[in-house]
Amino acid sequence: MIDDAVASLSGVSRTYGGIAVLDSVTLDVSPGVTAVVGPNGSGKSTLLRLLAGAAEPTTGAVSVADSPGPKPIGYLPQRVPFRDGFTASETLAFYARLVDADPEAALERVGLSDAADRPVEALSGGMRRLLGIAQATIGDPPLIILDEPTSGLDPGMRERAFRTATRVATDGTAVVLSSHDLDLVDDHADSLVLLAGGQVAAAGSRGELLADYDVASVDELYRAVVGGSVATDESPAVHVTGVSNR
Repeated sequence: MIDDAVASLSGVSRTYGGIAVLDSVTLDVSPGVTAVVGPNGSGKSTLLRLLAGAAEPTTGAVSVADSPGPKPIGYLPQRVPFRDGFTASETLAFYARLVDADPEAALERVGLSDAADRPVEALSGGMRRLLGIAQATIGDPPLIILDEPTSGLDPGMRERAFRTATRVATDGTAVVLSSHDLDLVDDHADSLVLLAGGQVAAAGSRGELLADYDVASVDELYRAVVGGSVATDESPAVHVTGVSNR
């Protein structure tokens, strides 16, 4: 692990049912916004789950730097498991009590203050996603992992989600997110990890990678490194039954 890295993977592989989803991944995560991009089925969610401690590597090791606070990692999975029957404010208050944090500040951070008294089941899918981002960032953990934070959001809310990630990625905080929104990645990410076939095809700072591949945007970089069309929520580039969401 490099000196300022918040987390690292060393020779990490992960298989599901004999299928290799990640293969020999070595990676350091430093403060700032790191975007993980690649076709569906390339291992993005698995990589994020391993960093979050929600899955164990089949081989290799995952290391996370010691945290000075009570919450070392904040994690938003693809499916947000909030219970119905509670308001947005009550939901965050539960998590806030665990780390002595302010739930109202977390709601304001993602622009949901006006929805504080709405039951979770009455929130739109996009608003539930923003509530999940608020939950992941509450308590100011040094490592925040957001798996497809813009999934199901309209364009305005997608921009809000990325702005939130940028705001919290300060003072030594690392935000690692996966996304198909390459324009927003271009605007907000400090570093990129491009996955293809379960391996890191390219990784580094956004500026260095654009220069290395002589391209002007992350979209062009994606096409140069991964090839083919960019995957979206509506039209995945690769599908492997039982693996594509990993």
